[in-house]
Formats: sequence, structure tokens, C-alpha cells
Amino acid sequence: MKVSAAKTSHQTKNDRFLQLKNSIADYLHQKDKILTGLEDEKRIDAQKKKIMHRLGATEEQWSDYKWQLENRFTNIRDFADLIGISSECIAGIEEVGRTYRYAISPYYLSLINPDDLNCPVRRQAVPSPNELNPDGDLDPMDEKGSSPVELVTRRYPDRLIIKVTNMCGMYCRFCQRRRLIGESDKNVSWDQIKAAIKYVRENREIRDVLITGGDPFMLSDSMIERLLGNLREIDHVEIIRFGTRTPVTLPQRITENLVNILKKYHPIYVNTHFNSPREITKESKEACERLAGAGIPLGNQMVLLNEVNNNPHIVRKLNQSLLRIRVKPYYIFHPKTVKGTSHFWVRVEEGMEIVESLRGRTSGMAIPTYIVNGPGGLGKTPILPNYLMYLGAETAVFRNWEGKTFEIENR
Repeated sequence: MKVSAAKTSHQTKNDRFLQLKNSIADYLHQKDKILTGLEDEKRIDAQKKKIMHRLGATEEQWSDYKWQLENRFTNIRDFADLIGISSECIAGIEEVGRTYRYAISPYYLSLINPDDLNCPVRRQAVPSPNELNPDGDLDPMDEKGSSPVELVTRRYPDRLIIKVTNMCGMYCRFCQRRRLIGESDKNVSWDQIKAAIKYVRENREIRDVLITGGDPFMLSDSMIERLLGNLREIDHVEIIRFGTRTPVTLPQRITENLVNILKKYHPIYVNTHFNSPREITKESKEACERLAGAGIPLGNQMVLLNEVNNNPHIVRKLNQSLLRIRVKPYYIFHPKTVKGTSHFWVRVEEGMEIVESLRGRTSGMAIPTYIVNGPGGLGKTPILPNYLMYLGAETAVFRNWEGKTFEIENR
């Protein structure tokens, strides 16, 4: 009887381990089909060479972020053939361009797979006639109404945003601030920044300042250092954060000099913005590891985008790949109802399904918080699957990631 009981116990354990293995079999079957940029490096490198030839560029120029900015593609006729856009589609893209500006860095253009009309990088970078859909609002979060002084957005008691530029390395088609892009790039003046810093100095409850834009790393190194130096003189400012997509769209910007400036003013945090595994390339990996190596914690704020990443397996591959380049998945943002972006919108159920699919099937570090931004400046609201089934005076009932229920004493 004892031997039989031991065999039964051993078999039960084996059955459980097999059950765990089978619970992610669907993902493992799909994982290798969801390519990161690292895994698709050969194709990206071939595309890079075509673009370099078109622009007459050297490797040294390609590695220079200023060259990348100066050579952004802003006319569809200059690059349509490079990414497989038919002549029939050009007119529609030009029509969008008359309403909404676009610019794509040569680097980011090289990530587009010309043989894949549904390429998630293409969808984020290249204008679509769907942008002319009138649904939505240009400022659904009412940033203007949440601004106590110019450049500042404040929605919370102890933190605020300073928007220092309208420039970006690449103008994303889903951008929440497309209203600010305008017809030309411009950084704000130092006098305007000083007024924002003055507001921070005069409000002692502000302990956390987020520098954003546009993309704040579009400022010169000297301006970034000047900004950081002035903020660090304010004793109640504990944390300074940057919100930047340059590690994704313009990784050449993360230079040794920039990193050396940032680490002088710790604690500095950087949140970046990978939306697709295809954006994780050799260059973006090097940029993130350069920042992480300087002691700068990195977080990722993914926007949930229709036909880009609204798929549980894609998000799992993205988040696990981000951890390997030392970036912590931080938020999944539900898309904002910005005018011109309706083709990216998804239902809340899709986001909840993705979060549910991650819990228990990957490490907790790979599970970000799913966020819906309240319209009109009501702020970030987290959404979680309901794991608490019942809460009473003496007991609480939960379900786990497998749907199994259990009860604990509430004392």
C-alpha cells in the first residue's frame, strides 16, 4: 500500500508539471513566429543598406543621431518603393500629410518589412487614410485645462509634467499630442522653461517631475544639463523622470555624453515606449543597456494598438524580450480617443484579456499595469481582472490565475 501510495503521489506531481507545461503550449507554439528585431536582424540590415544607398550615407553618418534627424523622410514619394507602397496608395498618404505631419527616421524606416503590409512598424510610422476619420478629440485629456502655467500639466498632488519640445525622432501615427507637432520642430525657450521650474520651486509638495514633449531628448545635451541642474537645486524634488521614445525610434541619440550627463543627477528614471517586439533591435538594445549601465532604471509604457499589439502572445513576447534588455514593463495604456487615431482603438476587454493571459504564465516582472486615462484630465485609472470573488467580515474568497478558487481567513 505504501509503495502504491508513493507511486500515486509521484504520478500526481508529474501530472501537475505536465499540466503547467501545457498551459503555455499555445504561446510556445507561436513564440518563434513573433520576431523581435534582433531575430530579424538580417532582413533589417538589408533594408538599412538600401536606405543608406538611397541617401548616400556612411556607417558613421547612420550612427549620428543628428544625421538621422536631418534625413528623416517627410515625403512619401521619397521612400514608398523602399517599403513596398504601391503607386495607388501614394495619393491617399499625401492627402493625410496635408492635415497631419509625418517624419520617419532612416533607422526606424529600416525596421519596416516591405513584404508585410500589416507590419506593426509600418502601421505606427506611415500615415493611413484612416487618420482622416473625424472621430475623437485633439486634446481628450484636456492638458490645456490641467495647465497651471505654460509647459506644465498637473493632475496629481505631488507630481507634474513639463513639456519642453514638440520635436520627436519620428512622429508616431497614434500620438496623443499630434496637435502640438505643428509645421516645424521647435524647442521651447529657456525663459519658458525657467517659468515652469519656478512653479515647481514655489510648490513644495511637488516631489516628482516628468520631463516630456514631444521627446525631451531632442533637447541639446547642454540644455538637458541646464534643466537638470536647476531642478536638482530644488530640495523637495526627489525624482526626475524622462518620457522618451528615442531608444526605440532614434537609439543613436543615447550617446555616451548624454548618459554621463544624466547619471550626474540621480535619481533619474527613464520610461520608454516599445510597442512591438520588432522594435527590439541591436541598436535599441545597446541604447537601453547604456542607460541601465549608468544606473538609470528603465520602464516601458506600451500603448495598446489595434493590429499592432492587441494580441496576448505578442505582448508576452514583447515583455519577456524587454526584460532581457533590462527594461521593466510598466504600463499598458489603453489608447486615448485622439482625433485621427480611431483605427488604433481597441475595446477594454482586449486589454483585460491580455493582462489575464500574462498572470501566472510569465514572471510578475513581465506584467505591467493596464491603465485607462480618464477623459478631461481625470488621470490614470488601473484595470485588473477580478481575482477577489467575495470579501466578508471573517473570510475572503479569491480565484487564482488558473481560475481555481480558494478561501482565506480575513483577520
